[in-house]
Amino acid sequence: MIEDSSAVSVTSLSRNINGKSVLDGISFAVFKGEVFGIIGPNGAGKTTTLRILSGIIIKYRGEVSIFGEKPTTARRKGYISYMPEDAFPYDRLTGIENLEFYAKIYSNGNKDLEREYLERGVKIASLQDRIYDKVAEYSRGMKRRLIIARTLMVNPKLAILDEPTSALDVESSVRIREVIRSMKGNTTLILSSHNLLEVEYMCDRVLMINNGRAIRLGKPKDIIQETGTQNLEESFIKLVGETQRSTIS
Repeated sequence: MIEDSSAVSVTSLSRNINGKSVLDGISFAVFKGEVFGIIGPNGAGKTTTLRILSGIIIKYRGEVSIFGEKPTTARRKGYISYMPEDAFPYDRLTGIENLEFYAKIYSNGNKDLEREYLERGVKIASLQDRIYDKVAEYSRGMKRRLIIARTLMVNPKLAILDEPTSALDVESSVRIREVIRSMKGNTTLILSSHNLLEVEYMCDRVLMINNGRAIRLGKPKDIIQETGTQNLEESFIKLVGETQRSTIS
């Protein structure tokens, strides 16, 4: 049974694709209200893990609990809001129309809730007058901010963000980081990012994975201290290197 302090509980999570192991017995828990990072090299299993947690991938071995429910049930109940790395808004609509569309879907006919979601989405996107322009005219950073707003405006119990600041400029990345940190406490957030300095800044704890296996779980500052490095990026490189050498030997 899931502990009261946990939002997510994962035990011995494994998945094979065409006979190849993508995840190999990963276990971890995410506490309510924290920002939790999952990091690893390309192909390590990060996105697969996020898709399992979000209820998109349903074939796996092991146990996964989201607020005491299976991922598919938690998703159906509206506990989860998931942002894939390749998510994009509708170009033919304006920014405000994109947000209105999803506000209507998630409010289930409740006009007060729809209004609340929309107001929060506009605030999170922080696009000022550009919110009324067609999304086709937006920069990549503006589109990403709109997607973040669409994901977080419904005030989910669990928000799952895959590479939220991927390929963004500094200003857009800072804005998104500020939004994510502002949600901390009210919403549990799980994110994946290749920007490890960003992860170090935003996340309470991180799970490092490599070749589908967990290699370290803990607070960024503790991992940095244990590895005798200057930052999480250096820690990651050192730990992945050690894992690869042990696999070869």
